[in-house]
Amino acid sequence: MYSLNDPYIVLIINFCYHFSSFKVSSSFIIIVLKFFFLIYYLVSVFCSVHSTTHLLFLKMRLILYLLLFSCILSYCYAIRKFWRGRYSGGALGQPSKVYNYKKHLLSSANEEKWFTQQLDHFDPTNLSKTWQQRYYVNDEYYQEGGPVFLMIGGEGEATAKWMHEGAWIKYAKKFNALCFQLEHRFYGKSHPTDDLSTENLIYLNSEQALADLANFITAMNEKYQLNSSNTVWIAFGGSYPGSLAAWLREKYGHLVHGAISSSGPLLAKIDFNEYFEVVTNSLATYSQDCVTAVQRSFVQVETLLKHMIGQRSINQKFKLCDPVEQSITNSLDIANLFENLAGNFAGVVQYNKDNSPHSKVTIDDLCNIMVNTTIGAPVSRLAEVNNMMLNIGNETCLDFKYDKMIDELKNVSWDAESSEGGRQWTYQTCTEFGFYQTSEDPNTTFGDRFPVDFFVKQCTDIFGPKFNNVSLSKGASRTNIMYGALNPQTTNVLYVHGSIDPWHALGLTKTIDKNMPTIYIEGTAHCANMYEPSENDLPQLKQARIQIETYIENLLKTESNWERNIV
Repeated sequence: MYSLNDPYIVLIINFCYHFSSFKVSSSFIIIVLKFFFLIYYLVSVFCSVHSTTHLLFLKMRLILYLLLFSCILSYCYAIRKFWRGRYSGGALGQPSKVYNYKKHLLSSANEEKWFTQQLDHFDPTNLSKTWQQRYYVNDEYYQEGGPVFLMIGGEGEATAKWMHEGAWIKYAKKFNALCFQLEHRFYGKSHPTDDLSTENLIYLNSEQALADLANFITAMNEKYQLNSSNTVWIAFGGSYPGSLAAWLREKYGHLVHGAISSSGPLLAKIDFNEYFEVVTNSLATYSQDCVTAVQRSFVQVETLLKHMIGQRSINQKFKLCDPVEQSITNSLDIANLFENLAGNFAGVVQYNKDNSPHSKVTIDDLCNIMVNTTIGAPVSRLAEVNNMMLNIGNETCLDFKYDKMIDELKNVSWDAESSEGGRQWTYQTCTEFGFYQTSEDPNTTFGDRFPVDFFVKQCTDIFGPKFNNVSLSKGASRTNIMYGALNPQTTNVLYVHGSIDPWHALGLTKTIDKNMPTIYIEGTAHCANMYEPSENDLPQLKQARIQIETYIENLLKTESNWERNIV
């Protein structure tokens, strides 16, 4: 039989893990692995019986075929660039850079499970309409009477990898917790409707998602024979799910005893101009020279756009998919170009030095390029940054055409690339949150080319004329009224943010109530506390994880009195 310590097996799994960062789902990876393990096992047995050099070459050829297969998948399903504060697949990403393949292959927690969920929790005449929602469970550490930990899915696919790794699993081991992960409606494989038409997306909002979680908790208490009056549920979430974790405790306090809300924005804000202010401040942690070089580079792009020779230079330097001179009078194309170039910095800053696959490039890497005068003028250094990000994303050119982007996001099929979360998350921003990372001041680092109107227009162009500035303003206002924005009325929620993360500008970073403590981690980025711990972690990040563990321990100590803590 094959061994998980066999170097060939390790090679196979590492390459499968490599391309699992792209569009290919984890379940597909498992199928591929099983197929190749079967072939590998048969070839290995044959080689052991007929030990010849020729058969060794046969074994090696199998590995080469797998490598070729993974490269083809990587080419065909390369992730899109960082966009709208998230990567394709969600803002949280995977729990670690180095995949623990032994645990993943041998654990029952990999099994996809399905829960019959209500389509509309708030229409008593429509309760007959249901759908299948995906979830995962890990009972490896559970002991009777232990707590239940719930990882909340967000604006991307849920993955079994989070059932084995991440800081919450360390806590589960210590406190003997039963672990669940529930995928968010309309993301991943949790498809409540036949397609993503605007008519169907009315069922996509945070209220329905919270009701999904409440319904799920009630059902799991019954299925696993958990005493609902004594069993302590603690919710975990990062980024948008971090918001959901806090709101779940606020709205369904009789079901959830506490929550760890990591990097969760609480304030719905249409014009989120603070985002790029934090990006600028984070770049300044390297040096002010870096910020100055970035600002000058964007000014130089503006200058080059003013004449034909400059436009052709931009085409070449930035590897544009289409000639920019064809779009010079199209303000939407130009806005999209500038937003993409700014996004190269935003994506790196947001995940700077996190222990996640997203964090392939750091602020240091960007600024090392931007202050390197041997490369040329600041605009040439900006182009160097762009080319580096294109290579990392397996992209050959920078696509900045506005109409093409809109056409992709208008595709309502579950098979479309936009179904990985782009269309759904855009809908939620257009109806509930805003969160538009704008830059509309020519004196700021990234210029004035992508103001708030640029984003609101996308709502109209993608979903129709009803989705406009008026409806968006009402939607964001409603969200803040419903959840309390930065003054939530709740208890037993720990809010965690990092100073480098631009999203902290919309979250609680200072303790305003002893029942809602905060941890603000200097020098860390988005959801840094949630990822698999590393010996290279900053001391303050290590201390934050200890504080979170202590907070959970204290929540469990108040278990017998938790009904009195309900809001």
